[in-house]
Amino acid sequence: MFLKGIKDKFKQKSGRKFIKKTMQKSPPTSTRKQGVNKVGCIVDLDKFDRADVFYEFLDAFKLQPNAVKIIGYKNYYDKNSPYSNPVFSDKDLGWNGDIKNSYALEFLNREYDVLVNYYDESNLLLNLMSIKTRARLKVGFKQVGPEFNDLMLDTPISNFKIFKSELKKYLGVIKEL
Repeated sequence: MFLKGIKDKFKQKSGRKFIKKTMQKSPPTSTRKQGVNKVGCIVDLDKFDRADVFYEFLDAFKLQPNAVKIIGYKNYYDKNSPYSNPVFSDKDLGWNGDIKNSYALEFLNREYDVLVNYYDESNLLLNLMSIKTRARLKVGFKQVGPEFNDLMLDTPISNFKIFKSELKKYLGVIKEL
C-alpha cells in the first residue's frame, strides 16, 4: 500500500513533466479543413454527470450521427459498473504521461475539428487527454486557461444550454459553422 502511493506520486510527477515539456513545443498542425464535422468531448463526470447532452451538438451543428465522440473522467470508477459512455480515471495514468485505458486510446487515435474540454478545474489526466488529442480548435472554460483551450467560455459548468449556445455563436463568428 505504501509503495503504491509512492509509485502513484512518481507517475503524477512524470505526467506533469510531460505536460510541461509538451507545452514548450509548438502544437501539432491539424489536417482537417475548416468547418465542423467531428466533435470530441472530454467530460468531468464527477462535476457534470449528464454526458449524453453532448449529442445535442448533432442537431446544433448539423452533424452526421457518429460525428460526436464522448469520453468521461471519474476520479474513481468501478470497471464492473455500467456507464453509458467510455470512462477513464486516475488509475489509468502510466509513466511519462501515458494513459493506459483502451477507451482513452481509441479517443486519442481520432482527429477532431472541435475538442470540447468540459471541465472547469485543472486536473492532470484531463489536461493530458486535452494535450494529446489532435483537434483544430479546443474549447473549454476560462478557469482551465489558455494552455489547454483556444477558445475559453465563461459559463457555469452546470448549465450546458448556455455553453452550447455560446459555442455555436463563437463558432459562427470565426466562420466555422
